[in-house]
Amino acid sequence: MKFFNILDRYIIKKFLLTFFIAIILMIAVILIFDLSDKLGKFMEKQIPFKRILFEYYISLVPYYLHIFMSLFVFLGIIFFTSKMASKSEIIAMMSNGISFGRIFLPYLISAFILVVFSFLLGNFIIPASTQKRIEFENQFIYYRPNVHTNDVHKQISKGVFIYIKFFDPSTDIGHIFTIEKFDGTDLKSKMYADNIFWDEEKQLWQANNYWIRTYDTKQDIIETGDKIDTNIYITPNDIKESIIDIETLNLFELNQFIDEQKLHGNDSINEFILTKHKRFGFPFSIFILTFLGYVFSFKKKRGGTGINLGIGIVISSAFILFSKLSDQLAINGNLTPFLAVWLPNFIFVIISFIIYKFVSK
Repeated sequence: MKFFNILDRYIIKKFLLTFFIAIILMIAVILIFDLSDKLGKFMEKQIPFKRILFEYYISLVPYYLHIFMSLFVFLGIIFFTSKMASKSEIIAMMSNGISFGRIFLPYLISAFILVVFSFLLGNFIIPASTQKRIEFENQFIYYRPNVHTNDVHKQISKGVFIYIKFFDPSTDIGHIFTIEKFDGTDLKSKMYADNIFWDEEKQLWQANNYWIRTYDTKQDIIETGDKIDTNIYITPNDIKESIIDIETLNLFELNQFIDEQKLHGNDSINEFILTKHKRFGFPFSIFILTFLGYVFSFKKKRGGTGINLGIGIVISSAFILFSKLSDQLAINGNLTPFLAVWLPNFIFVIISFIIYKFVSK
């Protein structure tokens, strides 16, 4: 048997065509509902149709495509494989000496194409389109006021830690500020200030009503004053981090961002690492759901395609629910980000092989 024959082309065509038709129709419905909801705002602000289409809705397509990809891969496979089984096409293949595993090969090739597509979407295409979408939303749709940031803890360099009780991003002023310098575990100096503000001209922070205590083996030295320029190597933008910024970073920028946040001792580091692992784990789940959908719908069942799709929706919903639960456990620190992303995949691999053992008998 040839490695790539007419049967392979037949299955790959069915796989990809079913997937793209279903997901494009789904995205079209979502965008129509979104347009009907926002049409009043667009007309009120007299936004040109060209800007609405190319700056907003075109940028939404990759986002929704990526979100629904795994689900529609799974349901698409169940749909067309169940159809093939009900028409006895699979029985005919096996009767001609084609093994269970060999029939799966074109499924695997199709899944690989979509995995690569999903990886490129999540790591490079979506970050760029999200930046454009956010800029459009901020200008025309939503008013996003600056949100105060409380209890900022950061390690700005080795052994140097800062704390800001309350930071106002609209004025770049921080209240109740401390900076501590350590040599190993020994505290060498500590500075306290009522507030600090960013001097745009000097490109540095100025501290007001401060005192500095330097710890010495012989005698501690205390310095006080009204104003002093600091040498804190962070900018206001380093303090104004939010999860939406992560969505606009490509893979290389995200890696650099995580390294910086580890150095700063950011309390939200697990969320950032979780995002990184999801950009690898999400595309890989397509392989798992492809195999699961294949073994689940391989045999002809009573109820045909309808019952298979119904059970498939339940299984895919369970996968999504379990993934969301794992994400929350990682954010709360009860589970590592790596396990949060890969544990659902691992469990559903086991489920797939259990079903495979049952089906292959």
